[in-house]
Amino acid sequence: MGKTKFDFSGQTAVLTGAASGIARAASAAFAEAGATVYLIDIDEEKGEAAAGEIRAGGGQAHFVHCDVTESKSVNGAFQRVLADSGRIDVLVNSAGGWTKKQATWETPEEEWDRIVELNLKSVFLCCKAATPAFLRQKSGRIINLGSVAGLTAAKGASSPPYIAAKAAVHSLTRLLAGELGGEGVAVNAIAPGTTATERVTIARTDEEIAQIGASTVAGRIAEVDDMVGWILFLAAPESGYLMGQTIAVNGGRLMV
Repeated sequence: MGKTKFDFSGQTAVLTGAASGIARAASAAFAEAGATVYLIDIDEEKGEAAAGEIRAGGGQAHFVHCDVTESKSVNGAFQRVLADSGRIDVLVNSAGGWTKKQATWETPEEEWDRIVELNLKSVFLCCKAATPAFLRQKSGRIINLGSVAGLTAAKGASSPPYIAAKAAVHSLTRLLAGELGGEGVAVNAIAPGTTATERVTIARTDEEIAQIGASTVAGRIAEVDDMVGWILFLAAPESGYLMGQTIAVNGGRLMV
């Protein structure tokens, strides 16, 4: 986060996909800035470990097991958050990902449904579960994690359902901003370029990572902290007049 200071004292932040990657780092940053953090994920072992690390460092953090593609599980998770804290100030929808590179016509229907549910339906369900609290409070922030893949379709093999879902996340962000902006709730998204999360560094060789970095103006692959600062900024009072925007954080790999 550099020298920029944020203050989320007394606020409750809920982050999905927080057992690893960008959301795990953002959870720690929110806690360091004074927020009580709820880490939502399906991976109980990693999620508990992430929350434990935050508590060991003096922060307030709780892990909540949840399948973000299933409405009953999502509703139960948000009911627990509200029962504990009584409010939700920030929702970060970060759960997502993909597994297979293939052409659209080669994509099995089951793969399409699974990836779209994970990346798009999860955002819908979590926003739906959190919105009643936002409306009662007349305040709140929603930050959705889209992707540079949802802004452009690169040549070569990729994951069609992931690209389609992330493009839809950007559109849903604009729709939600229009619905909730007048109620004191700012909704925005970031579109990260390929980021050196644990999942990415395991799946790619050093040469591939170097090639990704060379494709950017910055000359390097994105680090997790490059995304965390933007998430906190979009949750902060200073960004309250920014609504319905997708901020592309990709080192100049894509300029629009």
